[in-house]
Amino acid sequence: MRVGVIGAGAVGGALAAVLARDGHDVQVTARGEHLAAIRSNGLLLRGQWGEYQAKVDAAETLEKAPELVLVATKAQDTVSALADNAGYLRDIPLLVVQNGLDGLSGARRAAPNSDVVGALAMFASSYLSPGAITVTASGPLYVGGHDGEHDVPTRYIAKVLGQVLPVTVLPNFVGAQWTKLVVNQVNALPAITGLSVQEVVANAALLRVLTLSMRETVRIAHKNHVDFEALQGLNGLRLRLLTLLPLPLAEQLPLRLVARMGAVPNPGSTLQSIRRGQATEIDYLNGAVVRAAEAVGLHAPINAALVELVHEVERSRQFISAADVARRVNRP
Repeated sequence: MRVGVIGAGAVGGALAAVLARDGHDVQVTARGEHLAAIRSNGLLLRGQWGEYQAKVDAAETLEKAPELVLVATKAQDTVSALADNAGYLRDIPLLVVQNGLDGLSGARRAAPNSDVVGALAMFASSYLSPGAITVTASGPLYVGGHDGEHDVPTRYIAKVLGQVLPVTVLPNFVGAQWTKLVVNQVNALPAITGLSVQEVVANAALLRVLTLSMRETVRIAHKNHVDFEALQGLNGLRLRLLTLLPLPLAEQLPLRLVARMGAVPNPGSTLQSIRRGQATEIDYLNGAVVRAAEAVGLHAPINAALVELVHEVERSRQFISAADVARRVNRP
């Protein structure tokens, strides 16, 4: 099958490589040194999914008509990326693999003539050097976004991708997005401090901030009548307990969550963007919680503070100490 992957970063690059390894005709979009490296040597996959040098076509935009397109850009780049490739997208199924809550709606507005399906990548992947993607922890892909008689595109995409990695179709995709949003709370603090996710939870002050941000996210979701989907050992009951238990006990949940990532230092996607000098998707992660709170007349001060600190690091290129983070997040 001819598969186009728009955005061959950590997630898109990993998916492109395993699809190419399975014999699919894969073309990817990339820019700068990453594009040059892929054109010269292919796309190197390593880590938990094995090592493979994938020979894929690469350009800044798609150059031939695919039969299936995976959109794995940062959330803020979705609309412009789809516009850049609009000539090849009409009537083509699109799988949007993104964090946050807004990817599906944005893609459907930008590609109204395509069947748009959402996906959540539960594997951990890093893009730290041009032309190379490292999967640091295995995990499935969850897909959804269509219900009942309209889920044919979802099941079709799940069948194709299910040949190269575990794929599960979720009817409650919004609930899954919110559960993943709780998981993605691990992204902000590495971006602010320069530490790996594992180092963040090993620091008592940062672990407390992480736990507070997760609790706040769950409470805002409940106010928005979200029915959490069970993912990565998290479910509605456990997330409810996170908001009710004393803080020292609640801290066990993020500790267990990070333990599932394995021992290989995980920088998180937001820190990877910081290191590459790119804009992060923090406004679509913690920022999504802030907007959801505002929609029901509430505030999300922990998440708002983390958004502010990530943007500060983006501007200054200077990481912030754990003690200063704890002081500023917990200020009155």
